[in-house]
Amino acid sequence: MRKRLLTAVLSAGLLFGTAMPGAAATHYYRTRHQYIQHKRHMKTVKRVGIGAAGGAAIGALAGGGKGAGIGAIAGAGAGALYDAHEKHRGR
Repeated sequence: MRKRLLTAVLSAGLLFGTAMPGAAATHYYRTRHQYIQHKRHMKTVKRVGIGAAGGAAIGALAGGGKGAGIGAIAGAGAGALYDAHEKHRGR
């Protein structure tokens, strides 16, 4: 009886959890400036995150767990430098 109740609760949670993000994802900005600022920040996060993931992968191959940590820090720094370069390109 307990397992059935737990299964029903989890199933309902999964069902409603997949339906809600579509409604919750709609976000309206007050001004175009707010939209552009948000987009700019998301690009920065993406660039730094990709750099950190790449650095961690290379560091893990080279030196195991400690190498992955060092590689992630180095990759994040490289991603931040690349982001600064891209922001000022064309000015």
